[in-house]
Amino acid sequence: MADLPVHTIMFEILTRVPTKDVGRSKSVCKQWYALLSTQDSVRIHCSRSLVSSNQRVLLIDDLTCSVHPIISKSNDYGPSSIVIFPFHHQNNDVSILSHLNGFLCVCLNHIYELLLWNPTTTAFKRLSTPDSHGFYINNLDVVGLYVDADDDYKVLHIKCRSGVLGVYVYSREVDSWRNIPFITRQEYLSPHFNWSAGTFCGGTLYFTVCECWLGVQGDKLSTRSFYRNGSRCFSECKK
Repeated sequence: MADLPVHTIMFEILTRVPTKDVGRSKSVCKQWYALLSTQDSVRIHCSRSLVSSNQRVLLIDDLTCSVHPIISKSNDYGPSSIVIFPFHHQNNDVSILSHLNGFLCVCLNHIYELLLWNPTTTAFKRLSTPDSHGFYINNLDVVGLYVDADDDYKVLHIKCRSGVLGVYVYSREVDSWRNIPFITRQEYLSPHFNWSAGTFCGGTLYFTVCECWLGVQGDKLSTRSFYRNGSRCFSECKK
């Protein structure tokens, strides 16, 4: 092992081991920590975890949380392993809002608080602040996780309050929130429009806005899509 190049150890060996072992390997030295923390390392590890034998599903039921392997041939779940919540919560209190590369953005419903949680390592971070950032209201807010060009994991939180849309970004690296500009049509702030959770794909965070009308003459359904790209701005996707 001592004769192997560091690059081979990092990207050919450690990207194939379980996530917990990768976490332990980060404590070997500063060089390993830096290399295993890069977005390239995370991306390769995730891609090699996408084989059917490595797929897992996380289920939250009342006060418990369990992880089950997925049996692809039968589309069933295998025996579960229990995951202990590392934070205080109440019955039916934890909602998963978004996920990316093993991180979950969850909400503690009884206090409306957002948390960033890694179920594998049990590490978590409360995102609420005294100036009212990091609080989530169901049916009014949406959340998306993404990684920027500097490999910083971020939480994008869109709030709709009294017909006013506010967009805020939490940086895991600097541990703070900031407001970013967002220009959209006033009609999208109507209760008739529902926003999906964000989906991060190809370096872009996408949201879908669905318009729903229910009336005596039938239903009307149309959709719009928005994306946040590397230039740190929002745009509406062209159809």
